[in-house]
Amino acid sequence: MPTWTEKLSSMALHLPQTAAPLAAYVPANCVGNLVQTSGQIPLVEGTLPIQGKVGTDVDVTAAIELARVCALNALAAVDDLVGIDSIVRVVKVVGYVASAPDFTNQPAVVNGASELLAEVFGDNAAHIRSAVGVAVLPLDAPVEIELVVEVVTDHPGTI
Repeated sequence: MPTWTEKLSSMALHLPQTAAPLAAYVPANCVGNLVQTSGQIPLVEGTLPIQGKVGTDVDVTAAIELARVCALNALAAVDDLVGIDSIVRVVKVVGYVASAPDFTNQPAVVNGASELLAEVFGDNAAHIRSAVGVAVLPLDAPVEIELVVEVVTDHPGTI
């Protein structure tokens, strides 16, 4: 069975460099056998490809793709902390969508992250999830994603 790293490679996906925190926090933290990431915005090589609110400035299709980028950024944070190949399963996804006042399709946007995780981890990606509409996100990002994953407990990065 291939590793998660090999699976990403076979999908022509690569984990980006983890973005430096914008304030006083760490990108990911491990407690026991759970790793939780800080919210990850869709930075690509340090910049946001699109800014604004979904429903006015950003269409749903673009927002779905940005959620995929956020998920890859969150996986990169996990990889930096404990290694992506230590992931046993995805436990939870929380998605925040900067939404126009009348936009109500946040679940479709967050599906971008959920579907990417399913493509990579298969049945190990079945997770609980929240999709929340918000007025604004850091740097005027359209979407932000947090992950909680279970990792092998004998990994050196675990407590």
